[in-house]
Amino acid sequence: MIIIEKEKIGHIPVLHLSEQSAFNQELPLIIFIHGFQSAKEHNLHYAYLMAEKGFRVLLPDVIYHGEREVGYSDSQLMPRFWEMVLQTIKDLALIKDDLLARKLIDSKRIGVAGTSMGGIVTNGALAAYDWITVGVSLMGNPSYVAYAELQIEEIKKRKVNFPITDEEVNKVIEKLKPFDLSLNQDKLSNRPLLFWHGAKDPVVPYQHAYRFYEGVKAGYNEAHEKIDFILDQKAGHKVSREGVLRTAEWFEKHLRPAVQKA
Repeated sequence: MIIIEKEKIGHIPVLHLSEQSAFNQELPLIIFIHGFQSAKEHNLHYAYLMAEKGFRVLLPDVIYHGEREVGYSDSQLMPRFWEMVLQTIKDLALIKDDLLARKLIDSKRIGVAGTSMGGIVTNGALAAYDWITVGVSLMGNPSYVAYAELQIEEIKKRKVNFPITDEEVNKVIEKLKPFDLSLNQDKLSNRPLLFWHGAKDPVVPYQHAYRFYEGVKAGYNEAHEKIDFILDQKAGHKVSREGVLRTAEWFEKHLRPAVQKA
C-alpha cells in the first residue's frame, strides 16, 4: 500500500510517498517539482506511479505556491519566475540532505523531474548538482538565457507593464548562466535524461530543448538509451498519459526499482 505523509523540511512543505512497508527503509529518491501556478498536490498521479515502482517520492511546494503562497497575483508572480526557479534548485539540496540525515535514501540513486517550470528546474539542477543520477524534463527548457530573453520579448510585444529595468534584467541573465544546461553541457556527464514535449506548446516552445537534445546525444556514444526526446505532435502545454507513464518507466529503467513484493 502506498502511503502519503505531509511533512515540512525546513521551510519547504512536502508530500512524502512510498510503499508503507518500506517507508523507514533506505530507498532510491525522486523529487518531482510542479509547474507555475500549480502546487504539490497536483502531481500526485506521477508520485503514485513512481512510489508503486519502489521509489521514495517527494513533492515540494515551490516558493509562492501552494502552502507557501503569499497572495501574489499572476502579474506579480511572473517577474519572480527566475527567482522561483533558482530558489527551488537550492531547495532540492535541502530536501536531499534532510533525507540523507534520516537515512531514508540512497545517495547514489536520486532522480529529479518536473512539469513546465518544474522541468526547467530539473535542467538547472543537473547543471548545478552532480549528485542527481537521473532527470526527466516534462515541457521544460535547458536554455535558461535564451528562454528568459524570449520571455522578455513576449512581454514587450504585449506592451505589458514589466516592473524590472534593463539593468535588472541583465543581472538576472548573469545569475542564470551557471544553471543554463545548454551553456554547461559538460555538467550533464552522460546522465540519463528524458525530455517530453508537446509540439503545439505555446508556453514553453519545444525548440530550445530539442536543439539541446540534438546537440548532446552524440556525446552519449554507445549509451544512446540514456537520453531520449518524446515529441507529441498533438499535444500543447499538457503532458499526455503516455508522457506520465514514460516518466515512471524512465526512472524504473535508470534508477533501478526497489519494490520487494511479499
